[in-house]
Amino acid sequence: MSQEAPTAHFERVSDIDAESPTLIEGLPGLGMVASIAVDQITSQLDLDYHGNIQSDALPPLAAFNEGRIRDAVRVYAGREPSVMTLQSDVPIPPNAIQSLSECVYRDLADEFDRAIFLVGAQAESEDQIGAVSGVATSDEMASALTDAGISLAEESGAIGGVTGGLVVDCYHNDIPAAVLIVRCDPRLPDPSAAQAVIENALEPLVEFDIDTKELEEQAEKIREQKQQIARQLQQMQQQQEGEPTQTRTMFQ
Repeated sequence: MSQEAPTAHFERVSDIDAESPTLIEGLPGLGMVASIAVDQITSQLDLDYHGNIQSDALPPLAAFNEGRIRDAVRVYAGREPSVMTLQSDVPIPPNAIQSLSECVYRDLADEFDRAIFLVGAQAESEDQIGAVSGVATSDEMASALTDAGISLAEESGAIGGVTGGLVVDCYHNDIPAAVLIVRCDPRLPDPSAAQAVIENALEPLVEFDIDTKELEEQAEKIREQKQQIARQLQQMQQQQEGEPTQTRTMFQ
């Protein structure tokens, strides 16, 4: 008897009154760059809690912050600037990727105008940390990247994990989207790479102003906060790479 495929659904807890918002994805990945950057954006812009994504494929755990339980996968939104963020306190396991991607398209795509995804890529040297290149799903988004001073990625490659699933859904459903590939230290959560992608890519692309001094001043505290998630993510990736049916990808 075959198992049923995992499902996911969005639980909306508040409405948003925003004009053509940009969705910025901040799910755990290499260097925890996306997670650190989007945490800072959500906090700095004082975005409102919009809802959460529930899936029977997510780990059975209770996330908490500042003494309060909260849902692990959350969406925030605000009007000025018009932004939505997608965040998670847990790595997204491989068997949850498809259902989560489908949930974002089915339940949330009508609420945002375009999407920006963040992925970490291993820096070859210390000088390369924070370097950003972009990949677009359309000519419109490619122009937006170059207008913001972001170089398009010259190499060929693949984007794996949950970010890859989300980008593919945007591409096939004509939702303008871009992926920012950020060079980072793959060994530890990297606040400096998160700071660089905010200042050099997200600020000009989304046209907001984020104070990133906290990422520099509290780098060690941020690393400690993200370290457990980073270890869990690394364990999942090692398990995947050990399976012969999995394809090794360049960016995750």
